[in-house]
Amino acid sequence: MALKSSNKIETNLYELEITIDAEAFTEACKKAYLKQRKSIQIPGFRKGKATQGMIEKVYGEGVFYEEALEIVYPEYVGAAFEEAGLNVIDQPADVDFPVMSKSEGVVITMKVTTYPEVKLGEYKGIKGKMLDTEATDEDVAQELKNMQDRNSRLIAVEDRASEMGDTCDINFEGFVDGVAFEGGKGENYPLELGSNSFIPGFEEQVAGHKTGEKFDVNVTFPEQYEPSLAGKDAVFKCSINEIKTKELPELDDEFAKDVSEFDTLDELKADLKKQISERKEANAKTDFENQIVEQICDNMEVEIPECMFTQKCDEMVQDYAYRLQMQGLDLNTYLQYLGQTMDQFKEQFMDGAKMQVKTKLALDAIVKAEGIEATEEEIEAEVAKLAEQYNMEAEQIKAAVPQQQLSADIVTRKAVDFVVENAVKE
Repeated sequence: MALKSSNKIETNLYELEITIDAEAFTEACKKAYLKQRKSIQIPGFRKGKATQGMIEKVYGEGVFYEEALEIVYPEYVGAAFEEAGLNVIDQPADVDFPVMSKSEGVVITMKVTTYPEVKLGEYKGIKGKMLDTEATDEDVAQELKNMQDRNSRLIAVEDRASEMGDTCDINFEGFVDGVAFEGGKGENYPLELGSNSFIPGFEEQVAGHKTGEKFDVNVTFPEQYEPSLAGKDAVFKCSINEIKTKELPELDDEFAKDVSEFDTLDELKADLKKQISERKEANAKTDFENQIVEQICDNMEVEIPECMFTQKCDEMVQDYAYRLQMQGLDLNTYLQYLGQTMDQFKEQFMDGAKMQVKTKLALDAIVKAEGIEATEEEIEAEVAKLAEQYNMEAEQIKAAVPQQQLSADIVTRKAVDFVVENAVKE
């Protein structure tokens, strides 16, 4: 038996004493010797030929203890967690080895954080409001305007000053305290006024100037910016090389033919109305689910270990870094551009991480309370869905995604469906 004692010292925190018997540790020392002997040189012996006893005599009996501990530690600690019935969610803390020898074995003491116990409050009959799902004429008109913008063309204008919405070809150079700064110069830069792609206040000051005109733009860099410039006043020496304005296509049947599969504008409008309605229905469904789940989270009683929040936050940051990598960007470079430290960047994810952890705890508790399970048919259907989504064979999906994960995803969705079906729409 690996577990000697298990004592709860705080909520979700246990102190364990674990033992590894002398025979098992002695055998582990032998395995460590066999693993390391080829690299050990003892005077009078060819390299790799010294006996375990001779090596221990020269270097001390504990020469193989560290390697031996690595061999037996995972098995015995894992067995102790199982014996204690603990679902450990973080690396053990305050790990100590008050006893370690081949004659006495090993005694390990540690503190472990466990998965929290959840006491559900009300989770049936929760009230929520459904968003409006009607697609209005105004919605359709806005969608058509967006389509016009996407299919517009830029034409040069010479007889007027620039206006918000124009695209100006500009030259600029930035100065702080009269000194040009790195990265503050550009030539023939196409800037759409109103796009908010430059420092706040910059684009508004370009508006009102004509082609060929030279002028100054005075701005203050945001506090959340590259550290050497954050919060500083700057002057940009600017000139406009060319002004272009959008020319929108006419909204008629020809426009419908050009941008869609339809022959008339009325047909296009009808299809847009249908798409908008479907989109609103999906958004309303998601919003309603979020309302219900959030109330269930508020109703439950649970003390959540801080490590669960930090772990989830780290996962979200890693996912963000991966998506940046897919775009050819490095997270550290991205942070330098933002003028943020890693801790500041992580802080932006913490609220979301906390909500995700609370949601999972609540839904897991509902799965347990209602005895929700994933059937073999549902798992096979999920495999088929993923195979089609990623253009892979079903067996490839099964090899890549553990069945336990598939099952967990299914029961979580079923738990959400359960609470929504038992909710009240106001």
